[in-house]
Amino acid sequence: MSSTMPQIEAPQIVACTVSRDVQNFDLLIEDMETALGENWGDLGFAEALAFFKQPQSQSLELIALALDAQDEENLTMMGELIIQAKAQNIKVILIAEDMSPVSLHSLLRQGADEFVPYPLPEGELSAAIDRLRSEPAATLAPAAQTHQLKPGAQKDGALIVVHGLAGGTGATTMAVNLAWELATVDKKRPPKVCLIDLDLQFGAVATFLDLPRREVVYDMLSETETMDDESFGQALLTFEDRLQVLTAPSEMLPLDIINSDDVKRILDVARNQFDYVVVDMPSTLVQWTEAVLNNAHVYFAMLELDMRCAQNALRFKRALQSEELPVEKLRYVMNRAPKFTDLNSKSRVKRMAESLAISIDVHLPDGGKQVTQANDHGTPLASSAPKSPLRREFAKLAASIHELKSDEAKAA
Repeated sequence: MSSTMPQIEAPQIVACTVSRDVQNFDLLIEDMETALGENWGDLGFAEALAFFKQPQSQSLELIALALDAQDEENLTMMGELIIQAKAQNIKVILIAEDMSPVSLHSLLRQGADEFVPYPLPEGELSAAIDRLRSEPAATLAPAAQTHQLKPGAQKDGALIVVHGLAGGTGATTMAVNLAWELATVDKKRPPKVCLIDLDLQFGAVATFLDLPRREVVYDMLSETETMDDESFGQALLTFEDRLQVLTAPSEMLPLDIINSDDVKRILDVARNQFDYVVVDMPSTLVQWTEAVLNNAHVYFAMLELDMRCAQNALRFKRALQSEELPVEKLRYVMNRAPKFTDLNSKSRVKRMAESLAISIDVHLPDGGKQVTQANDHGTPLASSAPKSPLRREFAKLAASIHELKSDEAKAA
């Protein structure tokens, strides 16, 4: 005799909570059950990233991303979760407890559809779910829009490189703000500018411009042999419709994952498509530094008025000279330079330059707290502190570079 057991149909999962531990959000569990009954599940962060790539994720309508202050250490992963969910047309409700406004702003910029504070206000989660279900399918967030390049362009753009000779000398701040000033230097005929972050381990350009880090950057770096204008453009992100940015990869990578040929291909494509290409370099000298220096029109070396920078500048110069590299392209930049009335410090700068046998061509004033605030909020100084003395120096430097390039174009 045979018998068959009745088949109980499992409820279709249309939503998931995603958190470090959903038990930390007991009110969320209650509200999810009220709003969705048994049609929801729970995932951890890593589980969610893997699940989004599975066919079963196609039934998901939304996720409730629940975060608290401890999760601020993993904002990159949180941003990637949002980006991957949006790529699958899954709506995102951000539920946060005790997180900073800067972190919340960053996650919302990366595509979160709704924000609900925790503890949850009465009925607010159900209302947010109803609003999302009534909206059309989500489109890509403006902050993550990619840039379409024109095939076959031959602009022969100027390559401007920024290299910090020690940690914390402000190289990324200079690269980001100089790129933005170049992109806005001419209101009538704004030049096309691309900012490239080649610090594959600790690159902060994405943070300073509040842009997501995406897997496509790693894919492009891994396959430069087959890279063309289209694939390079897909790896770029647009900032404020003016500046195109190639961020550092989402994961920390060894600097030798690319070689000189890879870097040369990237720079060639970028220079063909843009009037100016600004590169933020790692402070470490690597095998492909030579390729960047040889292709650069100007190579800014950032330093400060201290012994570590003086020693590093001397070693940096000697290393390049020993390889017979074009040290004449170097332009030394003194960050946090002394004020006009600080004669003692100005005398120290002069003695430092004489002892190193270098010329310090650019003197940047101390930007103070305004720099930290601008970087934390993901905006250039021109937007957050337009009257800052440091911002004015960046604007003057960009104007002089653009004027020089314009004069060369007229003479050609």
